[in-house]
Amino acid sequence: MARRISARRHGDPRHADTRAKVVKDDYRPSRDEILRYIAENPDRSGKREIAKAFALRGGDRVWLKDMLRDLQDEGLLTKERKRLSRAGAVPHVAVLDIFGRDDDGVLLANPSEYTGAGSPPVIAIRISRSASGPVPGIGDRVLAKTFPTDDPSGPAYTGRVMKIFEKRSDAVLGVFRVLKDGTFRIEPVERRQPELIVDKEFQNGARNGDLVEVEPARASRYGLPRAKVLAVLGSLSSEKAVSMIAIHAQDIPHVFPADVIAEAEAVKPATLDHREDWRDLPLVTIDPADAKDHDDAVFATSDTDEKNPGGVVITVAIADVAAYVRYGTPLDRAALKRGNSVYFPDRVVPMLPERISNDLCSLREGEDRPAIAVRMTLSSEGRKLRHSFHRVMMKSAAKLAYPQAQAAIDGIPDDKTRPILDGVLKPLWDAYAVLKRGRDSRQPLELDLPERKILLKPDGTVDRVIVPERLDAHKLIEEFMIQANVAAAETLEGKKEPLVYRIHDAPSLAKQESLREFLQTLSLSLARGAQMRPSQFNGILERVRGADNEALVNEVVLRSQSQAEYSPKNIGHFGLNLRRYAHFTSPIRRYADLIVHRGLIAALGLGPGGLTQQEADRLEEVAALISATERRAMAAERDTVDRLIAAYLAERINDTFDARISGVTKAGLFVQLPQYGADGFIPVSTLGGDYYIYDETARSLFGERTGKGYQLADRVEVRLVEVAPMAGAMRFEMLTDPKPLPGSRRSFHKAKGRARASQSRVGPRGRRR
Repeated sequence: MARRISARRHGDPRHADTRAKVVKDDYRPSRDEILRYIAENPDRSGKREIAKAFALRGGDRVWLKDMLRDLQDEGLLTKERKRLSRAGAVPHVAVLDIFGRDDDGVLLANPSEYTGAGSPPVIAIRISRSASGPVPGIGDRVLAKTFPTDDPSGPAYTGRVMKIFEKRSDAVLGVFRVLKDGTFRIEPVERRQPELIVDKEFQNGARNGDLVEVEPARASRYGLPRAKVLAVLGSLSSEKAVSMIAIHAQDIPHVFPADVIAEAEAVKPATLDHREDWRDLPLVTIDPADAKDHDDAVFATSDTDEKNPGGVVITVAIADVAAYVRYGTPLDRAALKRGNSVYFPDRVVPMLPERISNDLCSLREGEDRPAIAVRMTLSSEGRKLRHSFHRVMMKSAAKLAYPQAQAAIDGIPDDKTRPILDGVLKPLWDAYAVLKRGRDSRQPLELDLPERKILLKPDGTVDRVIVPERLDAHKLIEEFMIQANVAAAETLEGKKEPLVYRIHDAPSLAKQESLREFLQTLSLSLARGAQMRPSQFNGILERVRGADNEALVNEVVLRSQSQAEYSPKNIGHFGLNLRRYAHFTSPIRRYADLIVHRGLIAALGLGPGGLTQQEADRLEEVAALISATERRAMAAERDTVDRLIAAYLAERINDTFDARISGVTKAGLFVQLPQYGADGFIPVSTLGGDYYIYDETARSLFGERTGKGYQLADRVEVRLVEVAPMAGAMRFEMLTDPKPLPGSRRSFHKAKGRARASQSRVGPRGRRR
């Protein structure tokens, strides 16, 4: 009996009429056919979809699984989000930079981020003659759908533009400085950016201390390169100057247009229409002491159902932002453009104007506020039995800070917590004990990575850096929010409503193998297997708890993990060990949560403000955008912390510090000051008279002559020798002698062979031998 398999190729109209082929029962596709199918069907390249495309059943599916694993081991395929792709392949939806045209005038682009081997692939940008709106050009950055081509002599892909990002020129940022002799300089704000000279005719009104945008001129053979000032962005004499550098460097929108402010100011408070009245329920908010907006409130009680002994009923109420921010309005477009709020030590760049975020949607104590609430019933073992969503009007019974709530539970209540201790707070902690049993059973990834907080003086400079105590109050709110997020994803999935999932893929096979090799240098093992579980990593972390290499192993395990992101296609959340997960609990500061709220309103018939079909059709594009804005925010926050700490330490040149090696490269060592959470660099040329060899497997640099060296997470003593505050860069000198490394003799011979092959031996003056 014969079977039919589809050979239709998606994304290329030349193959739209390809006929189905008839094959024998014992038909198995060749390696080339499998690779071709995956290249031509990037959105349908999961193992099951490949098996279906080639009509493979039973034992043939086992054969396919082995074949795909072989192709991955050979480096021909990579796996991400349970989908396979050709190694170095461009994602189906990608951010591209247009760099030129071919001889026929077709625009050509490269991926803005490319991690494959060799040069990035070229994408030919196709523009429809019927397209309306702006047309992309050279220098533009665009979001596009990409499709592989069959033409070996032309571009590897074609791209269809979905969105044009704001134009960026070749301009760079810097701080305008007037020297004592009256000449002008541009102080760099990026670590690899050189200092620039500005001639008086190109000053363009800039004053000493201004943050400016400049256009560098072609570098001359002698002296510093020159530049001209294009625009003055603001003065750095203000107390919030440092974060302004990151805001402009990362193109973060920070001023709301007039029509957005006007719409926000015109919004009327929500009424009881389409809502249940929950104002008598004593929901409370528990947030950081300095929080200005409060988007979640909680309540818990024991379950009175005799069939659920020891069970609890948990209620989580979240600000109903969808009541005020409707799809397609100026307010909505501004929120999507920002994607999320950005939190700097000296300011917050909010996703929504203060009229919405700090007023109408903030669950203030004693004031009526609209919310979307989920009520969840859990067994005594922390297993969720059922849940229901409600659109309500609530009134917060108390605004509490984390330490305040924790102190009440610990026996030190104050005037606000004493009246609600027995009826509200103790039941919350009882419910947390139940949730903790469920979490312990689930076994999410448990990394021990303390977070630091910078406290500033009134002038915006650093006062001190602290590591806030991790309280049960923090963990309680975190677990309540996780359960609410799961319930939202389950409801939307059950109603077949489109949504944006929060996904986190398992570590790639390449990262698993790299981690496995590293652990072997410490006599630790990581089992091989296609289906990794967080519990396997937790077992390794538990084995090194309290050991000298605990910090090292935690750091390397963290770096082996994938990055969480947003997607309309679910692959689960590896770190939390959850099959389905979505962000629901912070719509004031994350656009992803607003999408989920709209989906719940539409799916459950909760009134106006639900997800529209037009919005549902754009979820793939929106997910890519908000994933990018999240990465942008993280980079801006990190860079600002680096600049603040560098400025704080600028007057401590030649001081010594305790440090930990946070990165190892051929060029040298990155070190972190645990007290401050900031990083600096030690060039390999300053490490001493030995020739140092980079051992990627052991994450170490060791001397060719002695075999002694330095390894990731080593605790060392360093001296600060140079600081560039505006660039957030610090250079250190190593004071700690190199040490014998675990397995150094074995690593020495292996790495030495690799080093000779790649000529990566670096001498005391940085020259290659």
